[in-house]
Parts: sequence; structure tokens; C-alpha cells
Amino acid sequence: MAAPVIHYKTAGHLACGRETGHLAATTELAKVKCRTCRNSEAFKDARKDARNSARRAARKAKATHSSLDWRAAWREQLSALPGHNRLPRGFGSQPFV
Repeated sequence: MAAPVIHYKTAGHLACGRETGHLAATTELAKVKCRTCRNSEAFKDARKDARNSARRAARKAKATHSSLDWRAAWREQLSALPGHNRLPRGFGSQPFV
């Protein structure tokens, strides 16, 4: 016996236009098996929106990691060096670490 075809349900209707009475339907994009539903504009828009939101979340997570205070890290690295190591230009009037 073949596995049932799972349709994409949006706003109470199936994306392929069939009646929802006895058909298996879901809003989870990865579980949809109906080819007509997968080729519909509603499914493609939902997949695009999910992909874009995942990219935005990844970009936001990456931005929080890269927003560390690089100047403090640089000063800490220079202060760990032995001897009189000069700070680079733009770090104020402090001639040595």
C-alpha cells in the first residue's frame, strides 16, 4: 500500500485546489508530497519566506558574534606582548601599552 499524499494547507484550503474533506494536509513545508501543491504559488511563496527568515536569523546571529569590541581585544593582545609595544594610530594619546 502506498503512503498517502500529503497536501499543503494554507488559510483553510489546499494549495492544489482539491477538497479538504478526506485528504491529509499540513502546513509544514518539508512534509508536503503533492506535486501540484509544491508547484503552486502559495507553496513557493511560503518556502521563499521560510528560507529568507532563516537567512535573516543566521545573519543576525552572525552579526552579534562579530559585534564584539575589537578595540578591547586588540589592546589586550598588544598588552600581552613583551616590552614597549606601541598602540596603532587612532587609540588616543596613549603612547605605550
